[in-house]
Formats: sequence, structure tokens, C-alpha cells
Amino acid sequence: MFLPSFRLDGKTALVTGAGRGIGRAIAIGFAEAGADVALIARTEADLQETASHIEQLGRNAYIYPLDVTDRQAVHDAVADIKQQTGSLDIVVNNAGMNIRTPALDVTDHEWETIMNTNLKSAFLVSQEAGRVMKEQKQGGNIINIASVAGHVALRTGVVYAATKAALIQMTKVLAFEWGRYGIRVNAIGPWYFRTPLTKTLLEDEAYVNDILAVTPLKRIGELPELVGPAVFLASDAASYITGQTLFVDGGMTIHGF
Repeated sequence: MFLPSFRLDGKTALVTGAGRGIGRAIAIGFAEAGADVALIARTEADLQETASHIEQLGRNAYIYPLDVTDRQAVHDAVADIKQQTGSLDIVVNNAGMNIRTPALDVTDHEWETIMNTNLKSAFLVSQEAGRVMKEQKQGGNIINIASVAGHVALRTGVVYAATKAALIQMTKVLAFEWGRYGIRVNAIGPWYFRTPLTKTLLEDEAYVNDILAVTPLKRIGELPELVGPAVFLASDAASYITGQTLFVDGGMTIHGF
């Protein structure tokens, strides 16, 4: 047989920022592919809603309302997932934020908040999960949600861009370092998708026209178009892929913004 499996049956996945938007879509997509899913975000009500969708699919959902920049909270959650499910096979570092402040006006508080949320949290979760995956001796899979902003220059959001560029590089280094343990580490770099966080921006016709002007496919992405690549990277179909960033961007990174 030449067609590998795109299924995630028997796997346990952890998704951060799983309360809404991209994180929720990926978590539900993983459940549709057969995985049980642990969900992390700050707001318990959002996690409960995501968990309800997953349980309706006949899969198990585990919720952890916590701050992903808190080392002890992350450690305890990963340990509990391992205890409850017996393994941790897939991690998606999706938690993130952006403050579109011009570079000359960025405050120390904005810098620290974005750095901690987007970059520190991804490293903490990867490190804690990586230790578990190494001990399991059955490999593992980490997917970091980066951005086109980590690859090309956008008009504003310098701190966000810095975190996403660092996340792409972190992906490469972890893949290099942990490959010996069978742990694959990849990233996904989205452009604009319809989510609760982009809803207001995408109601501005002039703003959307600027986006479409640099997007060869001439449309905004829909969440299922991001879930597919995530399931692919998490599955055995991508078993020989590591250290890579897959840009899901309608072609935007061909020339930048």
C-alpha cells in the first residue's frame, strides 16, 4: 500500500488556545480523525463548548482552564493528561495574541505580554510535552501555529512578527534536537482566516481589499482549510516531515505585503 494513514485513532492530542477560532477548529478536526483531545485555554466556558463538540463525535475531551505562561500549571496539566490517557502523542501550540501597535509606540508591557503568550508558552508546553514523549519511547508530534508574519514583513505588529519568526526557528531547532527520540516538530503559517479574532477586521472592506491584493487565490481562508494541514502533519502521512513550516496562505508569501 502506498497511501499512508491520515487517521489519528488511538492518539491523545493537546491543543492550546482551544476555546475558540483556530484552536477549537483543530481540536474538533483531530477528534473527527479519531483522537481524544485535551483542551487548554483561559476561559472554562469556551473550553466546555469545544469539549461538547468533541464528545458529540464520540471522543473524549479533557479541559484545563489555565494560563499557558505559568510553568507549574502547564507541568501539572501535562502530567494529568498522561495519567488520565496513558500517553501524549500530539501537541498543537496555538495560544497567541497580537497588539497592532506601531513600533515607535510599543510599550514594555505590550512587548512582554505578546512575547510570553506567543513564544514562552509554546516553549513551556513543548518542553513539558517533549519530556513525556521522550520517556514514552514511542515518538510524538508537535505542531506550532506560526504566521506568515514570521516570514514576510507586514505593516504593523512588530512584536507579533518577532514572536512568530522565533517560533519558526524554534521549530527547526527542536526538530533537530528531538528527532533522535522520534519526535517530529513542525509549524503552520496561516494568513487571514475567518475567526472571532479577525471578525471586526474583516468587516472593513478597504482592509479586506488590501489583503486580497496580495493573496493570489483572492479570498480569505476558511477554518477547514487550516484543519486539513494540521491533521496531515499530525498523522502518519507526514511521518518523514520535521522541522518544516507549511504556509497555509492562499499564496500570500510568494511576494509579501
